[in-house]
Amino acid sequence: MGLSERQQRMYAYISHFTVDKGRPPTIREIGAHVGISSTSVVNYNLNVLVREGLIAREKEVSRGLRIVNHTGKSMLPGIGVVQIPLLGKIAAGQPIPVPEAGIAPPDEMISLTRDIIQEQEGLFALHVKGNSMIDALINDGDVVVMKKQESANNGDMVAVWLKDEKETTLKRIYREPKRVRLQPMNPTMKPLFQNPENVEIQGKVLLVIRQLQKQSAVKI
Repeated sequence: MGLSERQQRMYAYISHFTVDKGRPPTIREIGAHVGISSTSVVNYNLNVLVREGLIAREKEVSRGLRIVNHTGKSMLPGIGVVQIPLLGKIAAGQPIPVPEAGIAPPDEMISLTRDIIQEQEGLFALHVKGNSMIDALINDGDVVVMKKQESANNGDMVAVWLKDEKETTLKRIYREPKRVRLQPMNPTMKPLFQNPENVEIQGKVLLVIRQLQKQSAVKI
């Protein structure tokens, strides 16, 4: 069963809103965007998206929508799909095992439409664990989509391998005289100061996908 034009607009809006705001939209926000005043009609169309495998819902939870990790083709005409390896578990004492594009098995991939993410090469995704980046709208259990790279500008949000500690952390990076500051985005936490020789950048955050279920992953 294909999607109606209104359902396609709903799916695109939910996807864009989740990426831009770091959280899914409310039922009323979705209705306002597509011109539906009745929440029951919005619910009906959302249930169609659930049935088609595009979103998942937790009806008892406010903003209980999420884009699912499906492996099928995009339901939206003219919009291609980018397949991204999802690294669900990181072994303690090991750097992030960033895979080459396309080698992860299908159950370890997430799919995003090309209107959400333009990059295609060197992408990988991580489940995050911890609350050090909550002011950047990254919470425990969320998924970050990253681009593999070894350099970054001041203020970029990056995954960093700390060689001496044998740990991977997700922070904003700032290069200061004779040291590197890894800044958490949580006012209750202090920055980490590192010798530049101890810091190895593994990737830069491109976008965040909010998750409703918590999963083990990189501690941040």
